[in-house]
Amino acid sequence: MSQFMKHVIKCNISQAYLQYLPLKNIQARHLNLLECHSKDLLNQHGVAVQKFKIVENADETNNMLKSFDVEEYVLKAQVLAGGRGKGHFNNGFKGGVHVTKERTKIYDLLKNMLGYKLITKQTPKDGILVTKVMVAESVDIKRETYFCILMDRSQNGPVLIASPAGGMDIEDIAVNSPELIKKIPIDIFEGISDKVALDVAKFLNFNEPLASVAANEIKRLWEFFLSVDAVQIEINPLVETLDNKVVCVDAKIQFDDNSQFRHKEIFELDETSESDPREVMANKHNLSYIGMDGNIGCLVNGAGLAMATMDIIKLRGGEPANFLDVGGNVNENQVYEAFKLLTLDSSVKAILVNVFGGIVNCATIAKGLINASRKLDLKVPLVVRLEGTNVSAGKKLLEESGLQIEFAADLDEAAKKAISSLKK
Repeated sequence: MSQFMKHVIKCNISQAYLQYLPLKNIQARHLNLLECHSKDLLNQHGVAVQKFKIVENADETNNMLKSFDVEEYVLKAQVLAGGRGKGHFNNGFKGGVHVTKERTKIYDLLKNMLGYKLITKQTPKDGILVTKVMVAESVDIKRETYFCILMDRSQNGPVLIASPAGGMDIEDIAVNSPELIKKIPIDIFEGISDKVALDVAKFLNFNEPLASVAANEIKRLWEFFLSVDAVQIEINPLVETLDNKVVCVDAKIQFDDNSQFRHKEIFELDETSESDPREVMANKHNLSYIGMDGNIGCLVNGAGLAMATMDIIKLRGGEPANFLDVGGNVNENQVYEAFKLLTLDSSVKAILVNVFGGIVNCATIAKGLINASRKLDLKVPLVVRLEGTNVSAGKKLLEESGLQIEFAADLDEAAKKAISSLKK
């Protein structure tokens, strides 16, 4: 499956709509954790990671070093981007990753990293502001392996993937050396047994007594996977050190967004500084939003109806500016916040509201529209199609509001009116 298709599935967008959505313009709302936060979570669950401290101000250096004395330090700028070691800062300082044995150099390194933008091949052209640096104990790596647990739809449950060839792109290994990959479906009730864990450890070329140590780490990772409702945990690399330890050096964790109510403390760690502010705002108010390239803003209830609305706009020669689903339990304030989202997009030149009230009360939508239009001093044409629960009361409220609204009897007419309003 291509990266494009994987991204579309994550966004819950119908495959029928693919022809309209360039990948670069799709935003999906997912929990993003910095490396230091991922390692902290692993450490809390008994998984072996290197010792580390998080520094946000270079002036904290002396206090940090008083309680953190190791032979060699590695300093890593905390941003959601790869290629940090080969990157550079906008102040001219080279490298987002530095290794040193000299404690006296740490302050200057931190001073040159914190508060500046790191630019790598995976960051925006202007870079990403570094507000945190992880100062960790350097690990003397003897050997690198790969370990992953993920939810696999084709297996209807979790799957363990392991390879003795760590530190590399697992996709390349699958193509060039498939014999170096072990894939084991996991029974969600039985979990990873002692035997399976030890077999995997030996496949990763850990010899006793380290094989038993590695097996214990594998079982801890499984317990962690379950306890935080993860959909993927990838350890690349899981290493054997020169002093005979098994350590998770780097971790990528993805969580089930539906579990947010159970893991509020984890979701509060979400790194949103690099996200589309509209996407962050939508998530805050329980709205589903995806920005696109068009100029007709859409406010709809229900993902299916939202996609149908975009389809009709496209069919009639227009370009939707967004996917915005307000959901079935929407209230007046959410309607206001949804309108605010649309007006933040300067490319929106008309707004189409398409609501079919089943669970949603059309009068609630109408009150929200009136409130939003007045508070935000709406300047663009507004086309409204309402049907369903309490529709008569909703239409009456809108008609008596004095607002300039184009009403439509059905979706096709609404799309045509929205498109024609752009030419006025």
